[in-house]
Amino acid sequence: MAAPAGIRRVDEVVWELPPTVRPGMRVPVRVFATERLLAEMDEQALTQAANVATLPGIAGYSFAMPDAHWGYGFPIGGVAAMDVDTGVISPGGIGFDINCGMRLVRTNLTTQEVRPELKELVDKLFRAVPAGVGSKGFVKLGKQEFRKAVDEGARWCLGQDMAWPEDLPATELGGTMEGADSAKVSQRAVDRGHDQIGTLGSGNHYLEVQEVREENLHDRAIAKDWGLFPGQVVVMFHCGSRGFGHQVASDYLELFLREGKRKYGIELPDKELACAPFLSQEGQDYFTAMKCGVNMSFANRQVIVHRIREVFQEVFGRDPEAMGMHQLFDVAHNRASVERHEVEGRMRELVVHRKGATGSYPPGRPEVPPRFREQGSPVIIGGSMETGSWLLAGGPGAAKAWCSTAHGAGRTMSRTRAKHTFRGETLQRDMEKRGIYVRSVSFAGLAEEAGQAYKDVDRVIAATHDAGLSRRVAKLLPIGNVKG
Repeated sequence: MAAPAGIRRVDEVVWELPPTVRPGMRVPVRVFATERLLAEMDEQALTQAANVATLPGIAGYSFAMPDAHWGYGFPIGGVAAMDVDTGVISPGGIGFDINCGMRLVRTNLTTQEVRPELKELVDKLFRAVPAGVGSKGFVKLGKQEFRKAVDEGARWCLGQDMAWPEDLPATELGGTMEGADSAKVSQRAVDRGHDQIGTLGSGNHYLEVQEVREENLHDRAIAKDWGLFPGQVVVMFHCGSRGFGHQVASDYLELFLREGKRKYGIELPDKELACAPFLSQEGQDYFTAMKCGVNMSFANRQVIVHRIREVFQEVFGRDPEAMGMHQLFDVAHNRASVERHEVEGRMRELVVHRKGATGSYPPGRPEVPPRFREQGSPVIIGGSMETGSWLLAGGPGAAKAWCSTAHGAGRTMSRTRAKHTFRGETLQRDMEKRGIYVRSVSFAGLAEEAGQAYKDVDRVIAATHDAGLSRRVAKLLPIGNVKG
């Protein structure tokens, strides 16, 4: 994409679209990207970011992260903060997969120890953690018990002996977003989600066995403090709230489309930005239901960790504690949160929408768990299954983007085009030749996630680092992958 008309360069990795580029914009758009990453962005993503800038109560800027691309309503990689008193809440700014996020688990095993058992390990992980569209988990819940789980999140898992007590403080929000109330959730959402706890789902969701290499440790002091060492094997996975979160979003989008203009007079450039005033009954009901989606996702990822520990124990014949299978962190990239930020010299309460954008809190922020308060919050950013992923820390400049950073590599090719361009069978063979053993529900799904369908994750990370949004700690390379 050629640079859009009217965009100006602020510095090496920051660009700005003024409010004059489209009628109704209340604030400018700020884009974090190198010149090359900006050229790789689809034009629709910047159009959507400009549309977001028209929303009532928006503060500062409408932001696009270096991995931004077209999404529903907001671009994926979009961030916007609305004033609590005068602003709105929009499901399009959070996404259908509420609280989709990343979790990273350490081990004290080395690549040398794991390689001989890698195929057995990945095969058993593939069976233990169901993937794919409509996949169902081994946790069988009645619908009332499921409602309890989405009210409590990871705390519910602790009561079911599927969590270690130390897992919760190593999870954003302690694994539970307070104020969830499943009374604000439809029965249809419960019907769709009650049997999906402990499942990956499809699309770009995955479970990966990764290695830490000496040359990929960028901040050795933080890496050591967080328990990483050269030659180590770690496990990272990416998933969210499955059909439950999708239905919660769908239900409230329908309500907001019906009531937003009729009841509150909200004019929108795109119906996908359907919203309601945050303090309205509809806005508060959605926020409460969204918290249930958040908690379902925390419970989902917690159960997956439980299954991962079981599989490692079965394959290596050792207790998970003895293998050092401690959770490093769990961080989301699809959520709205009420946070305090400085706006034009004074602190204000804002509803921060992050859609395909990760919270990146610098040292000292109240959102940073005590364990990480001195270094800043851990940030986990997944790349493609071929290129590796990243662990970062909250950067000193993150405050200029409401403490947000990128969430992934960002697609440059549609799933349809990727399926027509690549063959899953060939990709699987090529990856195995490079030392990456992959199990996938379908070859078509594998083709959709080819590395060439994404931006270069290292360039995305460099842009976030140079902008001060997050700081590089370590790159993690795949050796085994389970794909939906």
